[in-house]
Amino acid sequence: MRLTPTEQDRLLLFTAAELARSRRARGLRLNVPEATALIADTVCEAARDGKRLAEAIEAGRTILRAKDVLPGVPDIVTQLQVEAVFEDGTRLCVIDSPFGAEGSLGADAPGAALPGSGAGYEPAEPVVVLPVRNTAPVPVTVTSHFHFFETNPRLAFDRAAAFGLRLAVPAGSSVRFDAGAVVEVGLVPIGGERVAIGFAGLVDGPLDAPGAREAALEKAHACGYLTNFEEEEAR
Repeated sequence: MRLTPTEQDRLLLFTAAELARSRRARGLRLNVPEATALIADTVCEAARDGKRLAEAIEAGRTILRAKDVLPGVPDIVTQLQVEAVFEDGTRLCVIDSPFGAEGSLGADAPGAALPGSGAGYEPAEPVVVLPVRNTAPVPVTVTSHFHFFETNPRLAFDRAAAFGLRLAVPAGSSVRFDAGAVVEVGLVPIGGERVAIGFAGLVDGPLDAPGAREAALEKAHACGYLTNFEEEEAR
């Protein structure tokens, strides 16, 4: 049986979640990998069952409480992000406070971040600032290093201006676009070798190659992506 890398990752996640369920059934409190796998798998299975995005996130948020995990786990796992396949496509699910507000150990938690000067952690100065309208009926979350040009097709903004850029936010963070809301975002150039592979498949190659922007825009139009801030939901 041939499996794609994504399918292999999904099976690995399911296997880890099954181990977590088995240990939980024996009365054991879960550690970080076990809790993370169980929550993520719960979200993916809710999506597979036909639940909506908000329902799948809520299923993941309520599957475990602080009493179900080892001390300090709620302080380490404060947010989870997992891509799940819904009836209308793949979406990023962001689960905030997956164990509720229980069990915080504050600065005594294992791996807790201690306050410092903050030097070197400030977000980069944006080179482009764009208004973005979410025309979808559900919230959309975009992570820090996602090629913003290739974000959700129901986000209406100047995609040509966002080509080769990412959010000007700290690594690992994200920006949420509520349904119907307009959010102004700052963008900075993607660094490194500037090769976009994966994402939504609109580029899949060097960002600075001749004609790459024009070809990606043409593909975005063909796939029904909103490419201007003024465009509405029904296209």
